[in-house]
Amino acid sequence: MNTPSSSFDLEPVDFTALPGWGDDDPSSLFRVMGDCLSYLKKAKPYRAGSLGLTAADLIPLLEAAEGEAPKTNQDARRFFENHCQPFRIRRKDGEAGFVTAFYEPEVEVAAEPDEVFRFPFYRRPEDLIDLDDSNRPAGLDSGYMFGRRVDGRVEAYPDRQAIDQGFLEGRGLEIAWAKSKVDVFFIHVQGAARLIYRDGTVRRITYAAKAGHAFSGIGKLLLERLEIPLERMSMQAIREWLARHPEQVDEVLWHNRSYIFFREAEVGDLSRGPVAAAKVPLLAGRSLAVDRLIHTFGFPFYIHSQSLTRLDQGASFARLMLALDTGSAIVGPARGDIFTGSGFEAGELAGAVRNAADFYILIPRQAAARFG
Repeated sequence: MNTPSSSFDLEPVDFTALPGWGDDDPSSLFRVMGDCLSYLKKAKPYRAGSLGLTAADLIPLLEAAEGEAPKTNQDARRFFENHCQPFRIRRKDGEAGFVTAFYEPEVEVAAEPDEVFRFPFYRRPEDLIDLDDSNRPAGLDSGYMFGRRVDGRVEAYPDRQAIDQGFLEGRGLEIAWAKSKVDVFFIHVQGAARLIYRDGTVRRITYAAKAGHAFSGIGKLLLERLEIPLERMSMQAIREWLARHPEQVDEVLWHNRSYIFFREAEVGDLSRGPVAAAKVPLLAGRSLAVDRLIHTFGFPFYIHSQSLTRLDQGASFARLMLALDTGSAIVGPARGDIFTGSGFEAGELAGAVRNAADFYILIPRQAAARFG
């Protein structure tokens, strides 16, 4: 077996070793694989992660799926059995993988600010630039992927506190205004939203860029301060705490210096999820955000979590999913974020998901030969 990284191994396993595989129904993934193939045919390939899998490794699987129309759950599973080799992702520190969940919020907004709608969603500023090893100043950590160009030099972009205090005002970057800065903050965490305007118009926004600072979870801050016990930690518990402590809202939110900029996205079919980092609509319950520095979009992952029962009426979570998104907090080879859907109910499902999980990646058989 090849060793893909100093921090994890890939262990080849049989499909019979995937807990719950015989009961899974991955047939809904075929439409999304078709979306991925269409995107790859007309646009640039997905960036390869450090694992070494490429879009060229993925395309034969997507092309094979294009001609398939599985009539049963078994037919759908057999397709993956015929075309893929599963590998368990084993962290060398012995720790299990970990899953959380995300969703597409819905939020009331106004096209113009007033005394009620005061908190903006911003487009990407013109002075925000992409950074890499060729242009990142020596004083900035390698994790900074964005910065600010000022008078010919590059520096860190102002953080959440500076932007909340007006750094971007007067530049015409506002997309819409919400009633609550807490709502805006959590939409930054989710990376997308449906905007519900006062005349009933529905629009979508999705991630465009970030200010560059590292993500710092406010849940972890409140845990460290003993404000919320670990067994109660959830998005809902954080919101409740913020509502009870309005005088501390700014301080707590500003702890997360990361700031997200959005772009307006086509609404399209509201029965489908938002278009995320892989440039295709997310599928509720079957789309996974992964660490894109390690993994490559479009590849199938099988996720099993014995303790995660809130998404399947009390049954343990065991599903084949596609890697279609990423996020600042999604770091590591066996770390994932499950997309639960859009709206309030999806948010209720997503908010309390914090579970250990086993991660398996399904690699198309030709590419799998490289991994032992």
